[in-house]
Amino acid sequence: MRIGVHPNNLHLRLARLWPGSFAKLDPEFVPYGEGRDTARLLESGRIHFGGTGSTPPIEADALGLGVQYIAASAPRPANGAIFVRVDSDIQSMAGLAGKRVSLVDGSFHTYLLARSLEGEGLGLADVTRVESAHHDSLEELLEGRVDAWVAMSPRLERVSGRPDLRLLVRCGGTIPNRSLFWTLERHALPAETIRTITDELDRVGREVTADLRKAAELLAAEENSDGDADAWERVLRSRDFSVGPAGAEIIAEQQAEADTLHRHGHFSTGVALKRSILSA
Repeated sequence: MRIGVHPNNLHLRLARLWPGSFAKLDPEFVPYGEGRDTARLLESGRIHFGGTGSTPPIEADALGLGVQYIAASAPRPANGAIFVRVDSDIQSMAGLAGKRVSLVDGSFHTYLLARSLEGEGLGLADVTRVESAHHDSLEELLEGRVDAWVAMSPRLERVSGRPDLRLLVRCGGTIPNRSLFWTLERHALPAETIRTITDELDRVGREVTADLRKAAELLAAEENSDGDADAWERVLRSRDFSVGPAGAEIIAEQQAEADTLHRHGHFSTGVALKRSILSA
């Protein structure tokens, strides 16, 4: 079983480091750059499943790739936020009209931005989205090249409380912000394999929760780790690592996101999601 692992999915990143993970599936952990690459790697057969935020699988379905949802994490309300400079005259999301917003477009950032703008009667078309994947977004914000920044964990925890930033919005009740674990129909993963994956994700999550210090030290020891053990432990304490099957509630959440992004013009046509393997 080839399991895709990118830096922003801490659950699979930890599974790769955790002793005995996915042993029943003879795992090969395949590293890659970011969640938006997941569909391409699934399509090519380089990986059999991966984990991302909520938006990449919808993007894959919009391309007609035939997504099958496997499992979903608990909501992660602390994992995303929108910041402005503390000296900015932008006091609320309404103030972003006509402004430049740095984000990883096509990730859950896009959905968080859309829903947050919608609450003020605005849409994605009312801001200029600036791709941040290959730039230092914090530097761009502080130097005035963008007006707002959609940040996510683990960097979010490191900038929270900075005196030169002001928080506009947290994920909180705006979006569920789950991790989704998914594949493509073409891989035809049997229902028993899907159950094994889900159970193993949940087992690793429970063991991580029971020994956060060990998990933090494993992350800190990685080559080019972006934090020490203390910093990683703070990140890990902020999230619920429980995982369950991607049932009807998850599909409904995803459909609501797909409809929202279509309403905002991110998708030119509607995207109709299929049920998960186990609920089909």
